[in-house]
Amino acid sequence: MALGQVHSQVGDIEGNVERVLGQWRAANEAGCDLVVFTELCIPGYLPEDLLLKPEFVAANLAALDQLAAAGPADTVALVGYAKHGGAPSEYHQTWDVAVSLLDLHNSAAVLSDGRVAAVYDKWRLPNYGVFDEARYFVPEDDALVVRIAGVPVGVTICEDLWIEQGPLHVVANAGANVIANLNASPWHRGKRTEREQWLRTHAVEDGTWLLYCNVVGGQDDVVFDGDSMIMAPDGTVVARGAQFEEDLVVVDLPVEPSEAAAPDLDGYGSERPTLEVHVDRPRLDPVAEVWNGVVRATRDYCHRNGFTEAIVGISGGIDSAVTAAIAADALGGDNVLGVLMPSPWSSDHSISDAQELADNLGLQSMTIPIQDGMKAMDAMLADAFVQQRPSGRPRRRAGLDPDITEENIQARLRGVILMALSNKRGSIVLTTGNKSEYAVGYTTLYGDMCGGFAPIKDVPKMLVYELARHRISLGLSIPEGSLIKPPSAELRPGQLDQDSLPPYEILDQLIEGHVENDRSIADLVADGHDEQMVRDVVRLVDRAEYKRRQAPPGPKVTTKAFGRERRVPITSGWGG
Repeated sequence: MALGQVHSQVGDIEGNVERVLGQWRAANEAGCDLVVFTELCIPGYLPEDLLLKPEFVAANLAALDQLAAAGPADTVALVGYAKHGGAPSEYHQTWDVAVSLLDLHNSAAVLSDGRVAAVYDKWRLPNYGVFDEARYFVPEDDALVVRIAGVPVGVTICEDLWIEQGPLHVVANAGANVIANLNASPWHRGKRTEREQWLRTHAVEDGTWLLYCNVVGGQDDVVFDGDSMIMAPDGTVVARGAQFEEDLVVVDLPVEPSEAAAPDLDGYGSERPTLEVHVDRPRLDPVAEVWNGVVRATRDYCHRNGFTEAIVGISGGIDSAVTAAIAADALGGDNVLGVLMPSPWSSDHSISDAQELADNLGLQSMTIPIQDGMKAMDAMLADAFVQQRPSGRPRRRAGLDPDITEENIQARLRGVILMALSNKRGSIVLTTGNKSEYAVGYTTLYGDMCGGFAPIKDVPKMLVYELARHRISLGLSIPEGSLIKPPSAELRPGQLDQDSLPPYEILDQLIEGHVENDRSIADLVADGHDEQMVRDVVRLVDRAEYKRRQAPPGPKVTTKAFGRERRVPITSGWGG
């Protein structure tokens, strides 16, 4: 059998069929009875409101028929698609949107001998985190077991795995010796451990082989890591797919035929070719895993949206250095433009570190000082900043002394420059803010938040440093000066982040507790944190929600990312 870990793309139905067909044929050439593909691999996961378009669902159904007809006859394939509840003869007829909403299923088709031999509809529909399947699909609780070359194989989909005594247990009791689980499981740090625990629980308790096949690639604000696996009944992983890359895992399973009642499908009928022993690729360590995840997400977001060049504002700081290195690894250094935009407050070492970074990574680079723009803005706003407030409000003269307003103007001037270059060159701007900054609003709206994608948006500050050290270990890249200097926006003389924020070591703990784990202020204080500091951080996080709503997308890295996973109101009287 084989696991077809494909790089499917939402909406690219024709391309997805070609990807699946290529791996199906390769599995057939290797002598496989069965090849398992991924969840919704024909339309891509998750199509979101494309599923509300009847023509989209119809195109995915037509592609399934095309795939069944074109696939090799003596290897059975399990393929994910979106099923409309009408009879097969009605698949390509137009139906009313209201009807389609009531009868769409997240399904797996069993393709054999040019036809759809059986269909399984997903039992458990996740509706948490990044998942919103209950908006589009209806569940079914009918188990499916088919005999392939005499071996009973149970068919399940993704969330069916994540519960005890659920669909996997049902198909095992129905006689399945092997259970296939088609997946579109988004990655975050530590996800493999959770998956393996669930797989091991089911394999050992039910005494079955488990075939877990996951999609690979970036899709907007999530990234899929592949990392497919085959687990034996004793809980041992016998083969793994690559991480963050397409792969076809081909193995022999020592499973005997059974007389379990199930539809019987022929497997590979000819003499099998000699099978090379599958060798797993080395697993990535936890930091390398994050690096590969954000690089994969950035590459796919750029390329799939038509961008071959990225622009990064490089300041000599750690965040812009890591973002530029991600961009270089994703797109190639010569396809990244690093823009230095020094102000009068930029230190000499920041400018030299930024230029060293560009040279190390082989970036295109240019320097555009913003001092003249600052002077122009000061002149343009001079009169406005000293006008009295409207009648009835406290009468005072605003802007007599520079404050955060002038700091924000600097950031926005840089944003204007980057977006102008983006428009002129047809390139995408990658923003450089990290999760810690986005959390407390330490980013400037329409300034350093300008851009189309945010590679480290869900990367806490301390992890940014770990990523930098990892990239340095791979070769000449991030200057040492960017690692050792105290974090600073350099928007006024002598400014440091810790002038207005707790040390990042503490801030990251508070953000993890408040944002990712929904812990209360009392809980965080009980952990030993200063109460006033906790309240200040929680207040900053809550007040910055309006900014985050306007931020570009970035890949999920932690267990709960800002955006669709954390839906809190902008306007709220809750302060707990």
